[in-house]
Amino acid sequence: MNLPININDLLTARTVEWERLEFKAGWNPEKVLHTMCAFANDFHNLGGGYIIIGVEEDNGRPVLPPQGMPAGELDAIQKEIVEFGYRMVPYYHPIIAPCKIGEKHILVLWAIGGQTRPYKAPVSLAKGKREFAYYIRKGSVTVRARHQDEVELMSLAATVPFDDRMNQAAIFDDLDLGLMRAYLKQVKSDLFPEAAKMNFVQLCRRINIADGPDEAVWPRNVGLMFFNNNPSKFFPQTQIDVVHFPEGPGADFFTEKIFTGPLHVMLQDALAHIRSTVIEEKIIKHPDRAEADRFFNYPFAAIEEALCNAVYHRSYEIREPMEVRILPDRITISSFPGPDRSIRKKDMQEFRFLSRRYRNRRVGEFLKELEMTEGRGTGIPKMLRAIRDNGSPAPIFHTDDERTYFLVELFIHPVFAESLKWLQDTQVGTKSALSRHQVEILNKCKGESTLLELMSITGRKDRTKFRQQVLNHLIEAAFIEMTIPDKPTSSKQKYRLTIKGQQLLEQEKNR
Repeated sequence: MNLPININDLLTARTVEWERLEFKAGWNPEKVLHTMCAFANDFHNLGGGYIIIGVEEDNGRPVLPPQGMPAGELDAIQKEIVEFGYRMVPYYHPIIAPCKIGEKHILVLWAIGGQTRPYKAPVSLAKGKREFAYYIRKGSVTVRARHQDEVELMSLAATVPFDDRMNQAAIFDDLDLGLMRAYLKQVKSDLFPEAAKMNFVQLCRRINIADGPDEAVWPRNVGLMFFNNNPSKFFPQTQIDVVHFPEGPGADFFTEKIFTGPLHVMLQDALAHIRSTVIEEKIIKHPDRAEADRFFNYPFAAIEEALCNAVYHRSYEIREPMEVRILPDRITISSFPGPDRSIRKKDMQEFRFLSRRYRNRRVGEFLKELEMTEGRGTGIPKMLRAIRDNGSPAPIFHTDDERTYFLVELFIHPVFAESLKWLQDTQVGTKSALSRHQVEILNKCKGESTLLELMSITGRKDRTKFRQQVLNHLIEAAFIEMTIPDKPTSSKQKYRLTIKGQQLLEQEKNR
């Protein structure tokens, strides 16, 4: 039986945290049962975990190559594990996958967070022992739940995260085989070679995106989020709106681009758009040294992390899109609802996000396997590191007392902010300062350009508004001139930078 993840990735913990892995040098029935129970309880909503039998550990890390298990014992052990499932209360069965590493046989148990938690297991497998207990994971260790842990575990009873629930408003054919195979190939899953010849229902069960008896199989929500071309059909407003206000939110002009589709595709497309249209680099050379200083208006890694977190942690039961606002001096990324109430506003101000109770355990699992997020509370530190390395101002995190929303505010680099301030102070003789689009034209107008070429610099589509709001101001201020001034509407008309316009740019360079 195959796993939806490459076995080598498991052994190196590339896409799975160490706390979701348990290595056993040999067959230890009692300890395996207790860890299986702990992963089924999924106390931190991480998506369960993996028990790897036949691999010794050293301080939590596997000793490779594995020592393996006798091939003749594998069948008997698998039958014993099935029997363990019936001894737990309620019944629970992990997915069992015999694997071969080199010439060694190992056994992998994929223990998914259970649908009917909490689960308890026998404390001892000795004959006559009837005591049961709840087991949970604390870090990378399986422990018996204490009283307070039991109280919290009980509060999770029947509380299956929304992304892991069956969706009876969908049909099985709503899952797209092509998207599933593309995903398996991208994460280099051992399941990919078999997917083409495997029964579709069986494949969906292996990836754990379907549930129910064979006569009534339903897709899980997470399957519809990642493996359906139009998730918004089932989860309205599942989209990312990127709204650009080049002259500020009070101006008449703005552009909006909406990204939809499978979660990972939507996220990748939105990030690619932001990288190509927003991110700018400035190089400052120094006469006394060879190395130049390089700055970006925004560190892309910080934007990437903030938007990935929005996709990961938003509620897909709330009909509100994720929104990216691009303003002249900042970018804001918002999603709904806000962070867990255990994270105080003071914690957010000090950049301490310590909650490990994730809203979407399965969404996080898929994003981690796609290496789009890490899911170990490292998102904010990674964002802060990228901001610090770029020399940008610290971000601000916003929410309200009711935690109805979460907004990340990223500020433009001081070098670019100085340019913005200079532009605001620069009058063009028409009672208004240069707009960002006008500055883009001055910087990128090389030689003689047509009207359409100038419009393409700013991304504008409406000729009349472009003339009225952008071009005419530059011509009136004598920063841009027409090549055929006597015939303004000539089809051969082009535009070029004037000496005054060149001087303006030179002043900025000197600053």
